Amino acid sequence: MMRATTKRFGGYGKSSAGCVARARPSGSGSGHRRSHPFPPHLQQQQQGVWCRAQAEEPEISVSDEDLPPLDLLKKENELLRQAIESAGGSVNELEEELEAEGVSLEGVAQVPADEEEAEAEEGEAAVAEEEEAAPAASGKPDWSPVQVQPAGHHMEEIYGEPQNPTGDGTECLRFDPTLWSHAGHIKERYNRYCNLRYAIDTNEGGLDNFSKGYEHFGFNRGTHEEKEGIWYREWAPNAKALALVGDFNDWEPQPEHWAFKNEFGVWELFLPDIEGKSAIPHRSRIKCRIEAESGEWLERIPAWIKWATQAWDEVQFNGCYWEPEGTSEPGVFEQDKKYQFKYNRPKRPANMRIYECHVGMSSKEPKVNSYLEFKDDVLPRIKALGYNTIQIMAIQEHAYYGSFGYHVTNFFGVSSRSGTPDELKAMIDEAHRLGLFVLIDIVHSHASSNSNDGINLFDGSGGQYFHEGAKGYHWMWDSRLFNYGNWEVMRFLLSNCRWWLDEYKFDGFRFDGVTSMMYHHHGLQMAFTGNYDEYFGMQTDLDSVVYLMIANDMIHSLFPNAVTIGEDVSGMPTFCRPVQEGGVGFDYRLNMAIADKWIDIMETSTDEYWGMGDICHTLTNRRYGEACIGYAESHDQALVGDKTIAFWLMDAEMYYGMEDGTHNDVVSRGIALHKMIRCISSALGGEGYLNFMGNEFGHPEWIDFPRDDTYDTSTGEFIPGNGGSHDKCRRRWDLADSDELKYKYMNSYDRALMHLDKAFGFFNAPHTFISRKDEMDKLIVFERGDLVFVLNFHPTNSYSDYRVGCCNPGAYKVVLSSDEGVFGGWNNVSKWNDAEFHTQDGDYDSRPCSMQVYAPSRTAVVYAPADWCDYENESVVGLGVKDVGPYFNV
Repeated sequence: MMRATTKRFGGYGKSSAGCVARARPSGSGSGHRRSHPFPPHLQQQQQGVWCRAQAEEPEISVSDEDLPPLDLLKKENELLRQAIESAGGSVNELEEELEAEGVSLEGVAQVPADEEEAEAEEGEAAVAEEEEAAPAASGKPDWSPVQVQPAGHHMEEIYGEPQNPTGDGTECLRFDPTLWSHAGHIKERYNRYCNLRYAIDTNEGGLDNFSKGYEHFGFNRGTHEEKEGIWYREWAPNAKALALVGDFNDWEPQPEHWAFKNEFGVWELFLPDIEGKSAIPHRSRIKCRIEAESGEWLERIPAWIKWATQAWDEVQFNGCYWEPEGTSEPGVFEQDKKYQFKYNRPKRPANMRIYECHVGMSSKEPKVNSYLEFKDDVLPRIKALGYNTIQIMAIQEHAYYGSFGYHVTNFFGVSSRSGTPDELKAMIDEAHRLGLFVLIDIVHSHASSNSNDGINLFDGSGGQYFHEGAKGYHWMWDSRLFNYGNWEVMRFLLSNCRWWLDEYKFDGFRFDGVTSMMYHHHGLQMAFTGNYDEYFGMQTDLDSVVYLMIANDMIHSLFPNAVTIGEDVSGMPTFCRPVQEGGVGFDYRLNMAIADKWIDIMETSTDEYWGMGDICHTLTNRRYGEACIGYAESHDQALVGDKTIAFWLMDAEMYYGMEDGTHNDVVSRGIALHKMIRCISSALGGEGYLNFMGNEFGHPEWIDFPRDDTYDTSTGEFIPGNGGSHDKCRRRWDLADSDELKYKYMNSYDRALMHLDKAFGFFNAPHTFISRKDEMDKLIVFERGDLVFVLNFHPTNSYSDYRVGCCNPGAYKVVLSSDEGVFGGWNNVSKWNDAEFHTQDGDYDSRPCSMQVYAPSRTAVVYAPADWCDYENESVVGLGVKDVGPYFNV
């Protein structure tokens, strides 16, 4: 779309043709650069404004036959509305005349006004949905289609079936013959997995039934002796007595509120309905009162509770009985009614562009944000940026907000700070409508040691869900460690995975802290060197690894569309191979070394000393056949005590030098390198890409959750709090949205980069070749898919007629340049030049072809086949793709 406002190019704003941009480096220093005329779109701006004004004149009429379908529908709706209004007026006049003549209208059926308004709103909503779903009617490329379903449509769930294990678990070794030296260990773990599967199939009716423990445990509607009511079941083998207490019995159990214990250590209680009403009212507080073996009386939140809340004037949480009476229409959220999903799950993305987010800290205001606010305000922003997956942190209830959601207290409960279970469902359904795949950050590596609000010491014993003694305690995290070899613990955790997929329609998981799970040393004070003995020996916790295999088997078997990502820093071989091959079964591992590398080189050296080979090695150092999610930074780097990449690069100058129209060498360098780092990390770092919320525009400062003074549990060191402030626990979207600040440049570049992947699918393209890592010129050249990337990290030197190798012959054009003015660059290399770069045959840098390009300092330029470039396509600002590209993937 043509723009009516002027933009800065090379430091000068112009609004007329024939001006020349001032050539300046993207960072500090100076190099030899070329000046270029203003891009042709600026020459047409004033004419574009006049044309748009003409189009808005009411005198201009268009034949109905020439109208696009969407506009025709709008016109018909408007005419219908006018006809209804006219008819309504006529009816009112007739009624007045009849009443004046003494004719009674009593008993005549009338449509209430609120029903008329509801029908009108429903019609407007349908038109709005169709408008959003059909941008092609306006002639724009449809980059972001949304899902449209008819009124009353229910989300369709498609389940798979678990398959019986086959083989001996060594098929996963075919990619790495050197692993045969440890085939005995891999066979042993696979044999344990097969035996466990057999036991589950024999004793529990299979994985499908075993993973639905939430339909038996906790609170569920059912019958007993032909009476309707509530069944409550709790596994507490070491308890001597158990009763339910809460608002429903004024916190004093009556004889009928005491449970009975069966031979498996499960307590059971049935509460019949009272006069057709639930014995426990919806939203009422509830706990179980337990007599421990020691004789001590304990009050605990039921382990399978679906919601737990904290009153504003209380410290402790309470279980909250959640059973809304009514049911809403599909896709319609109504307070205290069961939400029904309307929209089907999106297809599993071929290229995962993950937006890591935290609902509570997603507001620009210093407060805890809600699921509904996130649905309305943040989801559209994520979609517009071009991401296709959201990975949501801190969904499982956690009593301590400052834990970032990693000290879980209620594994089946949604975080009540942000809303109710049905509000979360409405948020996920809207994400699906927008085409966003939704992952939950699940924590099964440990649990909060908080026994008042969580499951630690639930029945008074230390070994119910966790290992006893030191084996069951993580000294660095001050948390409890699960006993993955226990049958009921396995049921609890597998059912927890199934619960989030089935009840809330999440599409997969990011498993947290997997390295801690897989090794008895938990990865603490351990530097993995890649020696296979580190992965397949006595230090490996086989119970944990087998649990992960069973979990991945259940998830992928029953939900074939699901994705699992493991946070493993050790690099365990076979981690991302299917369970049926003998692997652990994850789809991706997080490539955590990349973020550490960027922090290391920014902390220890300036960019003129960065090693090109060192950067490329870290980005590509991953196992063949095992997919990774690459990222330059995640939430870890944004937390207090660390710095984001933008803050490492610009630091205090972000407070003073971000005003657009001003020049600051530190900021110019920072913005240039910020774009380059994200470009090369996304292109070489894995088979998918992740960004943490707000880092796309260089969010300043750090994340600091509201907290009080405390002590480090491992060292005893005093840690001062921040007075419970939310000021650093939010996202300043207003910075990215401001035309007066330079954050908009990084935001626009990230959007263009994500849409470049939409068009060419290069994040996951099988073809990758790095042809040049020049330490003297500070230049990296590589191919990913059909694209050729040229990144010049040199702080001052720019290179004319620089020859770069490539695989495919033909003509290329600039499809994306970090030097575009709309990205805060200087337009020295721009899609608006519309120049073609023709290849020459002949070996160069081990490539069959080569071409000559201009490589400005601190600039990342991406070249694409000329047939798929269109400099005039501004549907994504700064991106020069023809239509939506050759390999468009949502």
